[in-house]
Amino acid sequence: MIKRLFDICFSLTALLMLFPVLVCVYIVVLITMGGPVLFRQERPGLGGKSFFLYKFRTMTVPKEGEHAAEFDSVRTTPLGKIMRSLSLDEFPTFINVLTGDMSIVGPRPLLVRYLDRYSPEQARRHDVKPGITGWAQVNGRNAISWEEKFKFDVWYVDNYSFMLDMKILFLTVLKVIKRDGVDHGENVTMPEFMGSSDDKE
Repeated sequence: MIKRLFDICFSLTALLMLFPVLVCVYIVVLITMGGPVLFRQERPGLGGKSFFLYKFRTMTVPKEGEHAAEFDSVRTTPLGKIMRSLSLDEFPTFINVLTGDMSIVGPRPLLVRYLDRYSPEQARRHDVKPGITGWAQVNGRNAISWEEKFKFDVWYVDNYSFMLDMKILFLTVLKVIKRDGVDHGENVTMPEFMGSSDDKE
């Protein structure tokens, strides 16, 4: 109950304080990239139940054959790169927190098609609500491997506390200021998760 109350208060405060910024970003994205301004995609939440995630769009609409992660750097606009480095694209996700599909802190919601690729241990990341930021984000974000991400996610599930959430929020602010771990090597996003090699063996 404390976590949910904090999520609601934090999200409402953030949306009210950032409303002028949200309007400006919306207009600039609309002018530079056209519609739709918001990126809407189905993601798994608590217990693997699906919901629709909302973010500001940072990429052009993919052309035929441009759906793989290696094309993301080509599709990401100059404005999109700035938005990603400052996490401005994440602002609409506060709506997902208000609706109860997400929390401020928790494992990041990934793609629905990954559900069948997790090991039983990795799947435990869905034992809590997904978050805007999480333990994996402050320990490398996109600069670490999938296996490392999932270990951090499961560690959070096992060690959750309100004080840990406060620590993660503080470290998130530092990460955003430093713009640390935004990209994965030469790609602006993580390559698709195909399952852990240990599981395949």
